Amino acid sequence: MKSIPWSYYQLFLAVIRHGGLSGAAAEHGVSPATAGRHMLDLERRLGRALFVRSQRGYGLTPEGETLNALLTGADGSFRRIDDWRGEAAAPQLVRLALGTWNAFLISAHIGEICREDDPFRLQLLVGEARASLAHRENDIGIRSFEPEESNLAAQRLGCVAYAPFRSRNAPPLARERWIAVTREEAISDYLRWPHQARPAAIALLVSRPRTMLDLVEAGAGVAVLPCFIGDTNQRLVRAGPVIEELEHLQWLVLHDDDRHRREVRRVADRLARFMKARAALYAGKRAETDG
Repeated sequence: MKSIPWSYYQLFLAVIRHGGLSGAAAEHGVSPATAGRHMLDLERRLGRALFVRSQRGYGLTPEGETLNALLTGADGSFRRIDDWRGEAAAPQLVRLALGTWNAFLISAHIGEICREDDPFRLQLLVGEARASLAHRENDIGIRSFEPEESNLAAQRLGCVAYAPFRSRNAPPLARERWIAVTREEAISDYLRWPHQARPAAIALLVSRPRTMLDLVEAGAGVAVLPCFIGDTNQRLVRAGPVIEELEHLQWLVLHDDDRHRREVRRVADRLARFMKARAALYAGKRAETDG
């Protein structure tokens, strides 16, 4: 197991003190870009994600908190750190940022993306916010629009369609009741649509899109869902036609500095094959390709 320079750990502690790269870089006499590369290298060597990167600065993941605690009490000895590092046996970590529904579908077919003999680990970072890669916060992202950042590479995957869905056994009154996320959580066009097109019919509000599916399955009302979710659920039927104004393209996004890493390329290629094989399903053509 290759030794990690002590300077990396010192820089790690400086990033925590300053809340970001600029102050830590100045303290250690390096550029912010070099400091960022060192922290990425530290994460790769440890096989653990240490930071939550955002525009506000660098926060710590639970793994980062663990390393901080070990360093604080180490008194110059790295034995406990090396023991902790050894638990990971150095497999690389591939971080995939994706939305609720892609995560739902991919999880049901995870063997096509992550295999038992892979020499790396896969981390799924699920949320409705735009997948952030500009500062290498993630290795791979799935976005609903082509990236504008110059340091990102993108591959077009195909169209995504949306429609209203209800339970097959929904009572007549429930077919007129709409389910939506709260306005505060409606950060995507399909989540805002009920508030714009059916505001008076909204009977149930939830804080997460995933809960809409549970309520629709229970026969509580109608909700807008991606066709690749609703059309593959035997308990649901469409409650109306595809909502054309919600259709959009989907993109697989990689950072230029990471897209040639073997493990990142392998996951990205599998994702592209997985999603292109289901292009008709994503586009609302009701054609689940793998039965």
